[in-house]
Amino acid sequence: MSELSSYLASVATTIDRMIDRYFVDKSGELNKASAHLLAAGGKRLRPAVVMLAADAVKPGSSDELLHAALALEVTHTFTLIHDDIMDDDSLRRGVPTVHTRWDMPTGILAGDVLYSRAFEHICRANAKDEAKVRAVTMLAKACADICEGQHMDMSFEHRTDVTEPEYMEMVRMKTGVLYAAAAGIGAVLAGGNAVQVRALYNFGLNTGIAFQIQDDLIDLLTPSEKSGKDQASDLREGKQTLLMIRAREKGLDLKKYQKVLTPGDINAAIKELTDAGVIDEVKGIASGLVADSNKHLSVLPASKERQLLMDLGDYFVTRSH
Repeated sequence: MSELSSYLASVATTIDRMIDRYFVDKSGELNKASAHLLAAGGKRLRPAVVMLAADAVKPGSSDELLHAALALEVTHTFTLIHDDIMDDDSLRRGVPTVHTRWDMPTGILAGDVLYSRAFEHICRANAKDEAKVRAVTMLAKACADICEGQHMDMSFEHRTDVTEPEYMEMVRMKTGVLYAAAAGIGAVLAGGNAVQVRALYNFGLNTGIAFQIQDDLIDLLTPSEKSGKDQASDLREGKQTLLMIRAREKGLDLKKYQKVLTPGDINAAIKELTDAGVIDEVKGIASGLVADSNKHLSVLPASKERQLLMDLGDYFVTRSH
């Protein structure tokens, strides 16, 4: 994993420099609002997927596609800004959310600006025009799916009977499709054939779903000081995650945890879910998705980049924050 860590750090440095150049250094209040969350940091995982997919198809091609890698980070940030508005969150990445720092109309417009500029940056990639049209189409479809997934997630707030297939479909659209688009766009712009593009798209989709399942586990299991988030907030809010769905199917009553939770309450919930086998089952589902995703990569020639993609999938389901 050390090689993956150094690779991700290198990608983050590159993307951060591009963010400074193309977003932070622009004047005007709306531009400042648009750049606010982009400049607040982040792991830059989606750009890394674009670049690794491109180099797995055509070694060295990622240098020509940095604008496309940036486009995926910009798209991700647009969704975060709008999510924060819908959830009325006040903090993200340790800074005030955009609509809190400015106001709600500015937050909406800032997200819209990033959405638009993502497509501009894909078109600035050094690739064939036909490939760029396919990449833009892929990103546009992903954005529409993300909106539908977010709407599904919101509808779950008023239900206590969400099924596992419904949850998996919501996560596929809300989180999986953007990782799928990242891998698919990298492959398309690097000149990959139909088999390679499909394989990398499916890799991104499966690992993206696993990423979200792991996020749900982190919410419960990782202390706030390590995760930077409010521990067990999903449990407190009664959110319909895979953990909660599996617990309900086993007859566990988690409604008693829908209150202000003490560390003791959280530990009790973790013990209850562990003893019932729920946590291991959910971890197994995430790990199984990653294992399946790695099978898709067998169509690619062996390379350092292919191995790093596999390592990235493993990282998605072993990270603790």
